[in-house]
Amino acid sequence: MRIAKALGILALVTGVFGAGCSGADPGTQASAAQWNPRAYGGENTIELGTVRPDGSAHWFKVWIVVIDDQAYVRLGSRSAAKIEQNRSAPHVGVRVAGQQFDRVKGEAAPEMAERVAQAMAAKYWSDVLVRLVPHPLTLRLRPE
Repeated sequence: MRIAKALGILALVTGVFGAGCSGADPGTQASAAQWNPRAYGGENTIELGTVRPDGSAHWFKVWIVVIDDQAYVRLGSRSAAKIEQNRSAPHVGVRVAGQQFDRVKGEAAPEMAERVAQAMAAKYWSDVLVRLVPHPLTLRLRPE
């Protein structure tokens, strides 16, 4: 009984936390011309792809908001560190709405931090807690 219960818990944890790992569906390859921020405003999350110092790819989920037809993400310390250590900087991969963009420029946008925080608060009910955690990096995403 204990083993079955432990395996059930393990399956639940793996399913919940494994969803954002590298095994996620990569989506259809897309070109910069197909980038459509208005269509992404309704998405709950997107995936950002970076290249680790050892050369391996790493994908992670983040929230997205669209302001003035521009896509923005707000990153906590761990995600910001992934961007800072990204060997393909300033470019990241983006998976959104069933599409994968391999070359998207992540531009620091500190001037938008407050507007992005307000948009996140309006879009995500759980931001009431998340906003208490520091978010040192706000990125504007632009395909190339």
